[in-house]
Amino acid sequence: MNHREVPLDPGLYLVSTPIGNARDITLRALDVLASADLVAAEDTRTARKLMEIHGLEVKGRAMLAYHDHSGPGARDKVIAAIAAGQSVAYVSEAGTPLLADPGFQLGRAVRAAGQPVWAVPGASALLAALAVADLPTDRFHFAGFLPNAQRARRAALSELRDLAGTVVLYESPKRLAALVADIAATLGATREVVVCRELTKRFEERLAGPAEDLARRLAEHPVKGECVVLIAPGADEVADDTAVRAALVNAMETMRVKDAATAVAGAMGRPRREVYQMALALKDETE
Repeated sequence: MNHREVPLDPGLYLVSTPIGNARDITLRALDVLASADLVAAEDTRTARKLMEIHGLEVKGRAMLAYHDHSGPGARDKVIAAIAAGQSVAYVSEAGTPLLADPGFQLGRAVRAAGQPVWAVPGASALLAALAVADLPTDRFHFAGFLPNAQRARRAALSELRDLAGTVVLYESPKRLAALVADIAATLGATREVVVCRELTKRFEERLAGPAEDLARRLAEHPVKGECVVLIAPGADEVADDTAVRAALVNAMETMRVKDAATAVAGAMGRPRREVYQMALALKDETE
């Protein structure tokens, strides 16, 4: 066996779990899962299966479900267990707890109660995607999941436009094509985008290309599985008036004048007030 029971101090242990390949778990993570008095999990069925794969027995230890819909009562149970001198291991569905994950609120609550929180690092979809995306890694910004609604999603993308580094997002495969299309409309058709799908799993795939081309490919050939989307840093270019007007015409087909101006200004490096005046003029021309 690659694990052993070890004495653990009372506290919360945030245990990173594999994002696909079950062997991508650390020896320390196995030790903690073998030794914790209480195992809290985003999905207890997934946690039990992972423990079984690695020969870990629950042996009558309590398991507690803690997920997005868990209320203060579940957090209070964890805090009470630690206060009583117990060690608690928390595992999310996959990857590192706290990154776009319910473990964030749990860790904060335990810390606020004056009790210790420790990281048991390991697999992370964020870092795995950066490793294979072939985009700059000296600076990056993790933005998690963007809003589902197109208008809010485009507004969020506009705020990310001028960041000096690679932007990393998580997205459902059902919304992937729409997200990449919004990247093209908001950040520019030629902005490089990389989609890393099913990382560490049998059908792992890397899709890359200019945003507009990639959006078309994804619309024609939808994908399945967990996806990480990476956006390359934008070039320091300022578009001319003709390009700005063309982008406004396209944006105003689905957006209000104000929102279209904000999106185009962000995508093309022009002052928002200037682009808004151009949008108003275009609106008057079409009425």
